[in-house]
Amino acid sequence: MAEAEIALEALRSANGSGGGSSAASPELAQGTQLLQLATAEFDKQNYAGALYLATQAKNAAATGQGRVTSERGTPRTSEIPFALPLHLQTTGRANVREGPGANFRVSYTLDAGAELTAYAYVDQWVRVADESERPGWIHQGLIGRRP
Repeated sequence: MAEAEIALEALRSANGSGGGSSAASPELAQGTQLLQLATAEFDKQNYAGALYLATQAKNAAATGQGRVTSERGTPRTSEIPFALPLHLQTTGRANVREGPGANFRVSYTLDAGAELTAYAYVDQWVRVADESERPGWIHQGLIGRRP
């Protein structure tokens, strides 16, 4: 059930609805309902039923995550997604590029302290979106945790 909760939280974050609004994703609404049913079955000591429902909730979250990812663009070869989107900031002035490498065109430049959300990485490059949801890639040496 914990895995289902994590998967649903990742989908909630990917949808940009941290407050729990499930209107943005039918998979999120379905997964949340299934997880509530799983919790009720667990409380009744129906562990097989709880496991089945939690697995269905996890599957709904995975389906929703796949849809969100496809809306953001096709993952690159060898791109590794984070389990949950990471909230980061730039450590200095930084170029955000069209792809994972210095040979890609600069899409936009951010000042130090700009907030970013990171979704995946390839080698030392991180796929991000800024506060206005502009996508791009930034070198890991140019980002850090938000205080």
